[in-house]
Amino acid sequence: MKKLLVVATGNPGKLKEMQAYLADSGWELTLKPEDLDVEETGDTFAANACLKASEVAIATGNWAIADDSGLKVDALNGSPGVYSARYGNTDAERISRLLGELGNTENRQAQFVCAVAVANPAGEIVLQSEGICRGEILYSTRGEGGFGYDPIFYVPEKQLTFAEMSPELKKSISHRGNALKSLVPQLVKVWG
Repeated sequence: MKKLLVVATGNPGKLKEMQAYLADSGWELTLKPEDLDVEETGDTFAANACLKASEVAIATGNWAIADDSGLKVDALNGSPGVYSARYGNTDAERISRLLGELGNTENRQAQFVCAVAVANPAGEIVLQSEGICRGEILYSTRGEGGFGYDPIFYVPEKQLTFAEMSPELKKSISHRGNALKSLVPQLVKVWG
């Protein structure tokens, strides 16, 4: 029998992505209740992930998993960082603002960061992990896939943006993939 793990998101796309990573972990994933909102007040990705996992676990009485992720651009002193999703109202606005702030800056180095936290039903954080994917910010968008900053985040080793990658390739090298890869063995132990 699988153990229930509530994903601290209302986004079915994120649930599906996490299910793919955790398919063999022995856990059954489900979305958090629609009316349960957790304000992200942390100043780091890890703090926000812990906050969401803990509050959702306490509210539902189940184990909960949460992630927080975003883009950190070297030339912008790590911005947009934890404010990545709030950098504009739409993906297009966020990309436009970021490219405008970078202008013709030659240093385009950046990284996507993802922090993941798991809380027990009492709200105690029992597992944490972080994943990073380094890359560069292009001067304009490329590719139709993905979401968020994917069309401007270029991975030199693959010579593709996240938006140009197949879902399988992105999963294998992304920040979320890296964070969840290191978490799966720990989750299996917790379940066992």
